[in-house]
Parts: sequence; C-alpha cells; structure tokens
Amino acid sequence: MRSPSRSPRRLLLPAAMLLAALCLVAHAPARTLEEKFQHTQGKLGKVRQSESALTATIAEQNHAIDSMIGEVSALRQRQAAVEAELSAKQAELDRATAQLAADKRRLARIRARLERALDVLRERLVAIYEAGSPDTLNVVLDSASWSEVTTRAGYLSQIQDYDDSVAGRVKGLRDQARAAVVRMTAVRIQIRRARDAIAVKEREVAQARASAEARFGELKAAQAERRQALEALESREQALSDNLSAISEQIASSGAPAPSGAPAPLTPGESANYISESQASVPSGAPPAVQAAIEAANSIATTPYVWGGGHGSFESSGYDCSGAVSFALHGGGFLDSPLDSTGLETWGEPGAGQWITVYANSGHAWMIIAGLAFDTVGGPGPRWHSSPVDSTEGFIARHPPGY
Repeated sequence: MRSPSRSPRRLLLPAAMLLAALCLVAHAPARTLEEKFQHTQGKLGKVRQSESALTATIAEQNHAIDSMIGEVSALRQRQAAVEAELSAKQAELDRATAQLAADKRRLARIRARLERALDVLRERLVAIYEAGSPDTLNVVLDSASWSEVTTRAGYLSQIQDYDDSVAGRVKGLRDQARAAVVRMTAVRIQIRRARDAIAVKEREVAQARASAEARFGELKAAQAERRQALEALESREQALSDNLSAISEQIASSGAPAPSGAPAPLTPGESANYISESQASVPSGAPPAVQAAIEAANSIATTPYVWGGGHGSFESSGYDCSGAVSFALHGGGFLDSPLDSTGLETWGEPGAGQWITVYANSGHAWMIIAGLAFDTVGGPGPRWHSSPVDSTEGFIARHPPGY
C-alpha cells in the first residue's frame, strides 16, 4: 500500500498539466490567426506570382490599346482638320457665289445703261444722216457776219462734243460689260474648283471618320477583352484581400496588434503645396523621382483636355486623364510608355504608396503626388487640386514600387 503523503503530488502533476493546456488554449487563437494571416498573405503572393503570364499578356494589351488610342486620336484630329479645311473651302465658295451674283447685277445695270446709250447714238446717227454733217467751211459761207460764224462754230463744237461723249460712253460701257463677263468667267472657274475641292474634302472627311470609327471599334473590343482578363485577376486578388482584412479584424478583436500596411504620413517638408491649379511646389524632402514627377505635372498643368492626348506621343497639345497621369509618371522615370486608365489598374504595385498613388478604373484615372491631387476632373484639363475632386471609391489604388 502506498503512502498517502504522495497522493497530493500525484494530483498536482495533472493539475499543472491541465493549467498548461488551458494556457496553451488561451493563446492558441491568436497564434492560429496570425499563422492564418501569414498563410493567406503567402497565398496572395503566390497567386500574384503565378499570374505573371496573365500580367504580361495584359501589359502587351496595354501597349497595343495605347497605340490604338493614339491612332484614333490622330484620326480624329485629322478629321477635325479636314472639316476645318472643308469649312474654309465652303466659305470661299460662298464668297465667290456672292461675288458672281453681285457681278451679274452689275452687268445687268451696265447693259441697261449701254442699251440707253446705244439708243441715243442711233438717234444721233439718224439725225446726222437726215440733216447731213455740217462742216466748218459751210458754217463760214452760210454766216452773214463774223459773230454769226462764231456762234455757229460754237454750236457745231457742242454737237461734236456731245456726239463724241455718246460714242465714248457707249465704248466705255461696252468695255465694262466685257470686263464683267471676264470676271464672271473667272469666278465661275473659281466656284467650280472650290466645289471640286469641297467634294475631295468631303470624301477625306468620310474616310477619316470611317477609319476612326473602325479603329475605335477595334479599340473597344480590345479593351473589353482586357477587361475580362482584369476582372478575373481582380476577383482572385480581392477574395484573398478580403480574407486578409477579416483575419486582421479577428486578430485585433483578440487583443493582438493588427498587421498594418498603411504608408507612413508625410512630414510638412515632404508634402507638395498647392500654389495654383497650374503649379504645385516641389518639396525638398521628397525623393528626386517624385520631384521630377511633380515638375512634369507642372509642365502640362495649363494644357486643355484632349481625348487620346498623350498616348500617341508624350508630347501633345492636350491630355486626357490617363495621358496626364502617364506623363507625370514618365517624368519621374516610373513609366516608359503611356497607359490608358484600365492599363493603370495593373501598373506598379497594389495599394496606396507613400509618395505616389494612382487611382484608376475602366473609365478614369487620377493621382496623388506628395499629398496633392492631380486630375483632369474639376478643370479644363490636367490641373492641381488642393483636395481630391474624385472619391477613391470605385478606383483601384496602385503605386510605384518603393514609393
């Protein structure tokens, strides 16, 4: 028989083991959630790595689509230029037509005056034929005195001057009529050439419009294809991101610190200041690439909004939303070729950046650089805004790696 004094020790050992087990159970959920968080985060990383082929395909589509946007923009600009030429030719035709009408009215007046002058000339010729043409010798012989000679000679001179003026007027009106006919002929030729030119320009406009519409149709089809690929990519990432958020909340509710991936806030020396809609200050505490992006944005912050602007070439007379964002990113060395708004959804790394955040969806793109908003919404083109004019809701946030 065993001594009773050992039984308390034997009871203490199971109790200690039970207490240890309870302690392990108490701490198990937090460790399990943390492990689950790390596991899910690893899965998300693997999903993103395994989707490199899809991302590469989307990148190729991005460049092809951007090239299409540039072509469509150029075709639309060509169409606008041809339409302007057509309008100028139509104005020229209208002026020539008005001039022809005026010349016709003037010719009608000249012909009426010429008919009246010819009537007078006919009457004078008939009168001269019936009465004969007096000459100086007859005037002298028929005059009774020198004063009568002088009077008759003056009268004869007046008749001669009148006859000469009638003949001169007829000749002048005839020359005016001939000149008017020559001018009208030249105007008719001008009108015919203008009409021919208008017909050519109308065909050019129709061809440019058809080319733009056809290329735009190809663009929309390519964008739809890319959109499908993006939606599949985004749905997989979103499911894992939602799972991570739920795990973070569970960890926080258990009393453990929740994982944080939010970028650190900028200090006053690192933030860009709003000077005007066309200028932002360049913070001395910002990295050189960020400073260069701000300077690039400043350089186009007075340009108008042009659909497709900045896609065919970074250098443009105006920019659309994604063209402006691409230009600023290119200035900082973050982008080699422009992207449209949907292409920016997969650019860079997911989430907000410390220095630069691009917000993009299928219809629009804007950005935050060093705490300041740069957007085409709220202005006549790319402009700075002291506070965002767009909500981040419905946009995908992306940022350059390390920024």
